[in-house]
Amino acid sequence: MPSILDTEQRAAYDRDGYVMVRGFYDPVETQLLREAMETDPTVRSHVYDRADAQGAVTRMVSWNHPGDSVYGLAARCHKMVDTMEDLLGGEVYHYHSKLTAKEPYEGGAWEWHQDYGYWYHNGCLFPLMASAMTALDRCTADNGCLQVLRGSHLMGRIEHGLLEGEQVGADLKRVDMALQRLERVHCVMEPGDVVFFHCNTLHRSDQNRSPNRRWTVINCYNAARNDPTLVHHHPPYTPLAKVPDAAIREAGLKFYDPQAASAFLARASAPAELQVKLGRPVVGAR
Repeated sequence: MPSILDTEQRAAYDRDGYVMVRGFYDPVETQLLREAMETDPTVRSHVYDRADAQGAVTRMVSWNHPGDSVYGLAARCHKMVDTMEDLLGGEVYHYHSKLTAKEPYEGGAWEWHQDYGYWYHNGCLFPLMASAMTALDRCTADNGCLQVLRGSHLMGRIEHGLLEGEQVGADLKRVDMALQRLERVHCVMEPGDVVFFHCNTLHRSDQNRSPNRRWTVINCYNAARNDPTLVHHHPPYTPLAKVPDAAIREAGLKFYDPQAASAFLARASAPAELQVKLGRPVVGAR
């Protein structure tokens, strides 16, 4: 199956470092994904909090291998994987996925960062990586939607370090310079919309100060030819078995296999490990 992106969308990704696809998942698929995130016992048992500088938290769950749950099939379906293979220029594998849940009035912010600012330290030599954020709820400026700096992926990797709170973010002086030159875009999304973004695209989000929650699922992929050189808590190249798009509906409300629960990540291990690699003390690691 070819990429779901048309010529104009493909060019926008190369130029801007991100592209939005409206209605990527239909209402039935989106409802299945939402219900799975809300009710899957394995997801619920692996939730951890990540605090911002003001102490507000985003609830998160991370997992390495997609499996056969409905959300695992969504990460393996042709329209998702074939589009990622188009963006990254060849075979890809599932690097990891995560739920980011900002609850009404208390969901935390994320500071400016690049995903490759982290993944570089995992032994991924090249920025042949990208993410796809799926909106499970309506995402707006009021409830903390994704913000990107248009074209910032062309800046290359920026140094990252420990910020106030529990987050590792991009060098603030460099970010300030980028903000003077580049357009900040609020990615307002409806449930089922997906935004694809380059691993060097600077992005952040505000706290949720609205009465509406903001839940998203982010699927991250690495090019097969970019197999990490270090053993890390995210997997090396692992062949990804694609499934038809129809597999999502056919699975129904299928949860993660409890026997494979070890594929879920240890709570918040990545930020603590990265802080050590950056030569910083581990502050507030959970």
